Amino acid sequence: MDLELRHLKTIRTIADAGSLTKAAARLGLAQPALSAQLKRIERTLGGRLFERGRFGVRPTALGEFVLERARVVLPAISELQQEAVRFTSAGRAVTGLRLGGTHGPLLGGLVDRLATVRPGVPVTTFTTWSEREIAASVTAGRLDFALIGACGESPAPEPERLSWREVAVDPVFVMLAESHPLAGKREIGLAELAAEAWADVPGDGCFADCFTLACARAGFTPTRVYETDTASCIHLVQVGRAAGLCRATLPPTPGMVTRPLAGTPLTWRHLVGWHPGTPAADSAAEVVAQARAAHADAAARSDSYTQWLADHGDPADHRDAADPGPPWGAEGRAAAPGRPWPPRATDYP
Repeated sequence: MDLELRHLKTIRTIADAGSLTKAAARLGLAQPALSAQLKRIERTLGGRLFERGRFGVRPTALGEFVLERARVVLPAISELQQEAVRFTSAGRAVTGLRLGGTHGPLLGGLVDRLATVRPGVPVTTFTTWSEREIAASVTAGRLDFALIGACGESPAPEPERLSWREVAVDPVFVMLAESHPLAGKREIGLAELAAEAWADVPGDGCFADCFTLACARAGFTPTRVYETDTASCIHLVQVGRAAGLCRATLPPTPGMVTRPLAGTPLTWRHLVGWHPGTPAADSAAEVVAQARAAHADAAARSDSYTQWLADHGDPADHRDAADPGPPWGAEGRAAAPGRPWPPRATDYP
């Protein structure tokens, strides 16, 4: 394994946090995943970087040496990236919008709405499963906006360089074949699905770990998880091979139903991000507003989500739709708008 900038960022975060648990929370990772990553980095560098004790972690002599270099390299690279973005943006008029998104219904809805309100402005798209790849492309000036998802309260990527706004927070639903014995229920307890195999889409956030933790709290360990593309997930559900995890805004699909999980053990936040130092930032308020409208359209097309909102209340009702909300990230970190729903991940039993 070659040493990368992200590895130096990980080392610095661990040192600043003083413990692997706190560092994992800041990085949006599960603590075991961070421990495994640290071991790989230590093997690459030829020795232990931190001593682990009951009060946290402390850099070794090698760790201090690496941290000293990292504190020089990381700011220099950050400054280089920012100057490069300013250089490429200085003479560029905003003649089009370049959107990056993970696979899901909101990106298409956002493109449709932007094409309607700006008929003369071309919109191009880039999709990948990696939220970090999209954020890095916005940071580097290759994309104007990122439309991504984040599990629960996990932080958005590139918070030091990008500004982020929350579009919506959805419960995670389960997909079942129409013939499944539980398909007729209004809500389904996660424990009722303990014997199922599961299907979901990949990503580089903490969703897989959060799902495993939610299952553990429900009293079981998933027997099998198929991590694959959306079409394959849907097929596995339709033929009864697995239960699927999905966003509540998933469009109606023949041969299967979507149902909420009782108690909302998993949530998904939709976020829009951009670089505040580029001309595209002038369009941020409009892009955020259109993304929220696209989410509302998608929610309205799902009967199960419409019913869930009728039972639990719409979180969008607690925010002024004309207000893009407080920023966090490059413009200064702030809490998301106050709302009685959803509970934080730490509130779940």
